[in-house]
Amino acid sequence: MGADLPYRRLASRRIDIGRTVLNIREEGEGPLMLFLHGITANSAVFAPLMADFSSRFRTVAVDQRGHGLSDKPQAGYEADDYAEDIAALIRTLDRGPAILIGHSLGSRNSVTAAARHPALVRSVVAIDFTPFIEPEVFDALEARVNAGDQAFESLEAVEAYLARRYPNIPEGAIRTRAASGYERGADGYRPLASPSAMAQTANGLRADLSPAYRAVTRPVLLVRGGESKLVSTDALAKTSALRPDMPVVVVPGADHYVNEVSPDVTSRAITNFIDA
Repeated sequence: MGADLPYRRLASRRIDIGRTVLNIREEGEGPLMLFLHGITANSAVFAPLMADFSSRFRTVAVDQRGHGLSDKPQAGYEADDYAEDIAALIRTLDRGPAILIGHSLGSRNSVTAAARHPALVRSVVAIDFTPFIEPEVFDALEARVNAGDQAFESLEAVEAYLARRYPNIPEGAIRTRAASGYERGADGYRPLASPSAMAQTANGLRADLSPAYRAVTRPVLLVRGGESKLVSTDALAKTSALRPDMPVVVVPGADHYVNEVSPDVTSRAITNFIDA
């Protein structure tokens, strides 16, 4: 099932970065472009975008700690922990400075890494995560994340669950999430993402991100889904007031999962930004 899914063509390997062991999917040659996924997801979700850029860049998508096929330590799920993983991976790959493409959790981690390690980062595309997200939004996110720890009798059941959970994500992207993000166990198919890691990560997302946005000196593109329920128009406006130098792209019709719902528009926005 899912043999035709785009992520299956990518070379996958685990790499020891000193701090932990991460699973990466990669293709292409050239300067380094790293892709960092959102909470509960994994590197496979970026296969369509990687295809668009692998003729120009060494595109590397990462299963962040606690997710996918990467190691899942008992602790270490704050922004700085993830950011130091990014820095260690860039050093280990020895291809920096890197362009960082981050969605949601990956967006927060990318901006934090760029603020802490500007010499390792060329620029950041921050997709649908900003400072000033309202507490009630995080409450809803945390509830959804914690509800994901359940078993399913088949991958078809996983796909049906994900389609209800993410109603705007196309069928092919749902199939990718199911096939790449779940494994069969004694009681059925369960998420590869560690429940404990997800709970810690969701709580850590509440930390104030504005210091990182104030400190970052590398170019940052802000991308928001026009129908996002995570980044409100008010949160985006406050972020733009904090950093008016950062360009903004709002993708009409897309929700929080911009890069999966509208990969072509996302790809054009990235291209325009990095080629400017």
